Parts: sequence; C-alpha cells; structure tokens
Amino acid sequence: MAGLISARIVPAHISHSHHRSHFPPLVVPSLSRSLYKIPIGMTGQFRPLKLVAASAQAQDTTAHSVFNNSQPTKEVLEVWKNADAICFDVDSTVCLDEGIDEFADFCGAGKAVAEWTAKAMGGSVPFEEALAARLSLFNPSLSQLHDFLDKRPPRISPGIAELVEKLKAKKTDVYLVSGGFRQMIEPVASQLGIPPENIFANKLLFKSSGEFCGFDTEEPTSRSGGKAIAVQNIRKIHEYRTLVMIGDGATDLEARKPGGADLFICYAGVQLRGAVAAKADWLVFQFQDLITSLE
Repeated sequence: MAGLISARIVPAHISHSHHRSHFPPLVVPSLSRSLYKIPIGMTGQFRPLKLVAASAQAQDTTAHSVFNNSQPTKEVLEVWKNADAICFDVDSTVCLDEGIDEFADFCGAGKAVAEWTAKAMGGSVPFEEALAARLSLFNPSLSQLHDFLDKRPPRISPGIAELVEKLKAKKTDVYLVSGGFRQMIEPVASQLGIPPENIFANKLLFKSSGEFCGFDTEEPTSRSGGKAIAVQNIRKIHEYRTLVMIGDGATDLEARKPGGADLFICYAGVQLRGAVAAKADWLVFQFQDLITSLE
C-alpha cells in the first residue's frame, strides 16, 4: 500500500468443563491490580518494553452455580486433551485488558471507545463497524503507539504462560487469533514463546509522517466472522485433525463451526459475557483448570 507504513514490534527471545443454559446477568470477576514487571529487551527503534503479569482472585462462585457447563463432559475433555492446535484470543483472555480500550484511554478517549468494545464483544454490532468507529474516536499517531507500548505494557493473565508451556511440551501448536492489533500482540507472543507467524491479528496503518490512516482491511480478523475464517485457514493449511478455540467474546464463539474449531472454551477469568458463556462447550474461570486437565 503506497505511502503507508505499519508499526511492528520485533520479537525478542528470552529465557527463563457440554450443556446449554440460559444466561444470567453479566458477572465480572474481581481482579487484583498487584503487578509484577517482566522486562523484555526489544530491538529496533523501540525502547525496551516491559510486559506485566497480574494475578486474579478466585472467581465468583455464583457464576458456577448458574451455568451448567463449567465442568467438561467426557467427550469435551477428550477433544481438549488430544487437540493438535489451540487458538487463543488475546484481549481479556491471554491479556487482562482490551488493548484498544487501553490505547484509547492513553490517548484520552477511553470511555467512548470502551462502550463500542462492549457492543462488539457482545455481538450486537458488526465487528468491522465497531473497529472503525473506535479508531475514529482518537486517531492514534505512530508516536503515540510507541509511547503507549513503552508506558503501558500488556498485562498477561495468570496461568497463561504455564498453560502455553504445557501445550508446547505436548507438541500442541499454539496460535494467537485476535481482533486486536499485531503491534500490541507481538511482545506478548514473544514473552510466551509463540512465533510471529502464529499470530493472526489486525494491523494499524500510518502514513510516512506517522499520521494514522486506518487499519488493514485485508486481514480476516478485521471483520465479523473473521476469526472463523482465520481458524479455518489455519486448520486447512496445517491439516490439523482437532483444533480448539479459547476466548471470551462472540467473535471467538463464531470460530466453532465446520472446518474451524471443534471445541469452544469460554475463558471468563476477566470478563464473563453471559450470551457467549451459555453457548460454550466448556466454561472456565482460571487457566489452572485447563492446566490440571492436561496432567
């Protein structure tokens, strides 16, 4: 695309339960804000970037009593344990925050953008409409993106690093499939040891002057149903026999269709979206449940 550039983070290498039910009123689990900084050295024009891990408290037991899919059936557990590939949503799943909401807040438009995010994640408006509307509310510049990534590092969800390590030890391929932006996801993928080519996400576009000019509409994840397309492509290209999608929103649920994900696990450790949780094959409130099930 002539005259446009896309900001990109160069990854750094470091060492280191199935039933349906009517849904209840929205329940949002409480989160502890105690943070532990994890430094990651970045290369290129960006200053060193720090990721942040945060802890979440035990989830609301009321939600467990209302939903009847918080324990996996034998069939669901078998699919999960034998999956060839796992696709994770990023915002409010792998990470504790909605990246675009945090970025908008940093740029002074947090409340208005968060309202649009809620509509998009609940499935009440087309995703592409909500994405364009949110970005138009603050029109971020390239320098603002750099500053944001430096001053507000992503906060990764408790247990996700251990879960990814256990999956990789089982030779299960791990992907990040997100309606968020690659520029914010690449450092998270690096922290978790997920290769850049396993990221399927949107991309912010900027003019050579650094002025914002939109997002790449060629990315499947930039529109409703896009995650399903991305997951179908992943499965087809790699010829996976069994694939599982894990996330919190309506766009993640969409990925469970013929040729896509065999199983949808709703992670409600950050946000419990009732309409989505009610249709999940398995509803979990902490990644430790998934870790334990693999042992």
